[in-house]
Amino acid sequence: MRMALGVEYTGWKYAGFQRQNHLPAVQNELERALSIIADEKIEIKCAGRTDAGVSATGQVIHFDVQKERPDRAWLLGTNRFLPDDIAITWAKHVPDEFHARFSARARRYRYILQNTDYRPGILRQGVSLYRGEYDVQAMEDAAQIMLGENDFASFKSSQDENPHSMRNLHFVKVMRRGRYIIFDVQANAFLHHMVRNIVGSLLLVGSGERDKAWLEEVFRAKNRDLAGPTAQAAGLYLVHVTYDDHWQLPQRPDDMGPLWI
Repeated sequence: MRMALGVEYTGWKYAGFQRQNHLPAVQNELERALSIIADEKIEIKCAGRTDAGVSATGQVIHFDVQKERPDRAWLLGTNRFLPDDIAITWAKHVPDEFHARFSARARRYRYILQNTDYRPGILRQGVSLYRGEYDVQAMEDAAQIMLGENDFASFKSSQDENPHSMRNLHFVKVMRRGRYIIFDVQANAFLHHMVRNIVGSLLLVGSGERDKAWLEEVFRAKNRDLAGPTAQAAGLYLVHVTYDDHWQLPQRPDDMGPLWI
């Protein structure tokens, strides 16, 4: 049988989601805990392999298992064996045709930065710190040139092994909430470091160093060397994965408290 689970985690002490042999990874912890509940070795697939330091409130995984367990056992039982910074948020039996990655229609990320002169105390690893003045409206206006299906080679990491860099960007929203600036981005899929590279370039526009015309030129050039620096990992969250309604997966409310993540 096949199970799908929702997962949230804080990523700053992990070397990313993907399983690692000699470094801590979210997948290692999930497979260890799930194998205890299943009483067999479990291997999982995820909707998005987040990078080192990146967190998630809406990650989705699936796995195949032989023994029957009620959904509630997968939820509560697995959480008993997970570290405090990883949690299962829902569990559901799904058809064998469901795939956490290939059945997904969209991924949504939010990047949250603290825009103050002083460093964060309580949220020191949950947000990134950027000092100075930023024009939020200028960043949102500039971001709209990237909407739709385009080649995002200018925002692709050199480590990305994807054979092509075409992606369909559904929306980019930039907003200020008090001391925080939030970038809300959704696409059918993302390249390695794509969100952080987009944010890094938008911050140059927001600071006044560059303008919308520069961003459009960089975007059309398909050359990573021309774009802005990669934004910090802290503050990036995978917040939602969209699936067709017929899978009937649980939906979490789009409200994650004071950080709007």
